[in-house]
Amino acid sequence: MNSKDSNYDYMFRYIIVGDMGVGKSCLLLQFTENKFRQKHELTIGVEFGGKMIDINNKKIKIQIWDTAGQEAFQAITRSYYKGAIGALLVYDITRKDTFSHITKWLEVVKSYSDKKICIILIGNKIDLENKRQVSKENGENFAKKNGILFLETSAKTAERVNDAFITSAQVILEGIKLTGIDPTFPSQNIKIDEDDEDDIKSKKKCNC
Repeated sequence: MNSKDSNYDYMFRYIIVGDMGVGKSCLLLQFTENKFRQKHELTIGVEFGGKMIDINNKKIKIQIWDTAGQEAFQAITRSYYKGAIGALLVYDITRKDTFSHITKWLEVVKSYSDKKICIILIGNKIDLENKRQVSKENGENFAKKNGILFLETSAKTAERVNDAFITSAQVILEGIKLTGIDPTFPSQNIKIDEDDEDDIKSKKKCNC
């Protein structure tokens, strides 16, 4: 279906990955429904959510796959990585071990996702500052070293949760404008309207 016949200009598919209990499902719920559940059942396989946002007068539909952190579901969840153009890599600032495992999760995302994927590292649960085990500087340094974005959030208070998705979506959108990501990419992770497609084609013809 052409995006001219739909109510959005682009559709970006996201995945949320990280250890069990870091707040992946809570981030999804807070972003899509502005809700927080103190007790959240463990994700079995994947959970799905979506939300429409506006960036630079463009309507963007974000589809989000929240993947289970347990090793038992890795074979299932990895099938959802392909086709994602955005990824939230989440750790719990109150649990140092979840940050230690971020390298593994980054390797998994890069191995099973498209090379153009926009990755943002998320240090979640900043509402528990008194229990912090991972400094903000550690998160910033890891992100800088690996060339990815970084934010700290609280799924409980909603602090910077929207920013995590909006910031990464802005980067993706800018990439489309500047480099002309192919709208016919097989994974269909991006859906582009006709006007933008013409603009991308014109940029490909020049050497700018």
